[in-house]
Amino acid sequence: MPDHPDPDNLPDDPARQKKQSPWVQVGRYSQLAFMLPAGTVAGYLIGALLDRWLHTTWISIVGLLLGTVGALVELIRTISRDTQ
Repeated sequence: MPDHPDPDNLPDDPARQKKQSPWVQVGRYSQLAFMLPAGTVAGYLIGALLDRWLHTTWISIVGLLLGTVGALVELIRTISRDTQ
């Protein structure tokens, strides 16, 4: 058993990623369509639950903004990782 991994069999190898099935690529990029709405809805729901628990009205807006920003950051990270 060799001490070092085979360079042709690394999972993050760009040459290997280009050889992936088109269906794998469709699956990877279809998650981007759900990332932004899911982050936004999750942030709003957490904020609305905190609003209800703490008897306030502004935390849901903060949750909405934080969820949107978090989803955008993850979207940008995913796109930048795939374009390298």
